[in-house]
Amino acid sequence: MALMDKHALLERNATLLLAGSLLVVTIGGIVEIAPLFYLQNTIEKVEGMRPYSPLELAGRNIYIREGCYVCHSQMIRPFRDEVERYGHYSLAAESMYDHPFQWGSKRTGPDLARVGDRYSNAWHVQHLVEPRSVVPESVMPSYAFLEDTPLEAKGISAHLVASTRVGVPYTQEMIDNAAADLKAQADPNAETAGLEARYPKAKLGDFDGNPAALTEMDALVAYLQVLGTLVDFSTYDEAAGYR
Repeated sequence: MALMDKHALLERNATLLLAGSLLVVTIGGIVEIAPLFYLQNTIEKVEGMRPYSPLELAGRNIYIREGCYVCHSQMIRPFRDEVERYGHYSLAAESMYDHPFQWGSKRTGPDLARVGDRYSNAWHVQHLVEPRSVVPESVMPSYAFLEDTPLEAKGISAHLVASTRVGVPYTQEMIDNAAADLKAQADPNAETAGLEARYPKAKLGDFDGNPAALTEMDALVAYLQVLGTLVDFSTYDEAAGYR
């Protein structure tokens, strides 16, 4: 009875209820946040992660602009059904250069965290032009206009500079070569030795099926094709976080 009386007193006294709520939130916050100050790094180290190439970054901007994240998450949860369907669960390190991250909270379409290399460039183009021609049950709208929209590249160097200010480790060499690298990645006849050295595992060649033009379709497909392909899971130890 005494406990019930105290509970009733707390509920009827707004000041006591507010003070009690603040105390609970404070304790909970300390328990969750304080341990982070004693960790050298809250993101596990993995082999292979690098910043996006200029073309991939441009494609990511288009992905965000068109609202793809509204229907497609990029975060595979560590559950058996998700891992069996999509692949290895997502690691925090895979989003370390994403500003903002694309984890998402809703899946009208499948998760795209490991979509890179799963389909050909031609499949992606056809899927974006007419989704139901390759996935009959799809409710995705057509993005055929991307094929006819030239990719605007003049601000890409500035974008890399801005990214360095939030911790993305683009070098001055990467910034100086940004415009050239953007065009070379989608040009099957370009010299790409420097590009490949700066961005290991970058997908090269014509992405939209039209090597004569650099389009927004090139950029978006280049971005999709790199998702989930950078981490070397052969060096990842799930128990220790890294080996």
